[in-house]
Amino acid sequence: MLPMDDRDGTIWLDGALVPWREARLHVLSHGLHYGTSVFEGERVYGGQVFRLNAHSRRLIRSARLIAMPFTLSADALDAATRAVVDANGIADGYVRPVAWRGAEDMGLSAPDARTHVAIAAWPWPAVFGAAQRKRGIALVLSRWSRIPPAAIPIQAKAAGTYLNGAIARREAEAAGADDALLLDDRGDLAEATGANLFLVRDGGLATPIADHVLDGITRQTVIDIARRLGLRVEEARLPPTALETADEVLLTGTAYEITPVSRIGELRWPVGPVTRRLITAFDAEVRDEHAT
Repeated sequence: MLPMDDRDGTIWLDGALVPWREARLHVLSHGLHYGTSVFEGERVYGGQVFRLNAHSRRLIRSARLIAMPFTLSADALDAATRAVVDANGIADGYVRPVAWRGAEDMGLSAPDARTHVAIAAWPWPAVFGAAQRKRGIALVLSRWSRIPPAAIPIQAKAAGTYLNGAIARREAEAAGADDALLLDDRGDLAEATGANLFLVRDGGLATPIADHVLDGITRQTVIDIARRLGLRVEEARLPPTALETADEVLLTGTAYEITPVSRIGELRWPVGPVTRRLITAFDAEVRDEHAT
């Protein structure tokens, strides 16, 4: 993969399209030092961003949850995102909107630090290849737990909340796995390092209630699809022992889409009929949405 800072293309930065290599921030930006940054991950299918307005609205909500001033509207973010996708000729790829507090004020509360916004887009295939998606990926149960909601607003897709996931993912990969599964601070199943967790049990779905995990937009989409398919969906606290009674396990997220899990430690699962049915329905939905 090419370095992210040395590419041809265009990035939207603070209201204007600029050459990719000129989209810079200062080393004393508040967001770099204190994690005052929020972001989104969005997928482009057939030249259209899937559930774009939902992502734009969540970016604004995330900023407000971490007390970051934010003046752009969701419609303005939508328009800027479409301009970036068009300028870079992205048919199928990934979009990364990010907002951070700048270098105008380095105090901890930084009342005078400006909120800067950038949007980049680039071609990006699935996180895991077709073969991995077909056979499922391997996880390890991490020693790290999800940051509790009493410590930070977990429904904010904020940069700082991903630090423990980054550490857990590095440790999982060093152990020969593809990703890590984290528990929450109560000891219940939470999520992978950047994806929501679903279990298939008795033909239905069970997923951790979104009180200790981010309520992912792909998570919401999969729940909607499952209910339209007539599948029972349970949102509940799930102890680790729930894995032992699962018939199938899968992860969902913008980057992951729907990715089956074949192994966690000594536990094994097939890529079963419910997972395959959901993948087929999800793939059809993301491709058909822009045509409606």
